[in-house]
Amino acid sequence: MALDEPKDNDEKFEVEGFTFLLDKDLNEQGSPFRVDLSYTGFVIDSKLELGGGECGSCSGSCG
Repeated sequence: MALDEPKDNDEKFEVEGFTFLLDKDLNEQGSPFRVDLSYTGFVIDSKLELGGGECGSCSGSCG
């Protein structure tokens, strides 16, 4: 999530006084999205599956 200016391929959403811009293609792939705030920052949930999550799948050291 970042500050950005609207682009031709963006969809605009107004939620509780905040404006969110989301690429139309990304919205089709991952909708519905949920944005929440935790003690460490923003948390964005969607139906998209991001790779990783297991120690063996990363290219770096696991500790």
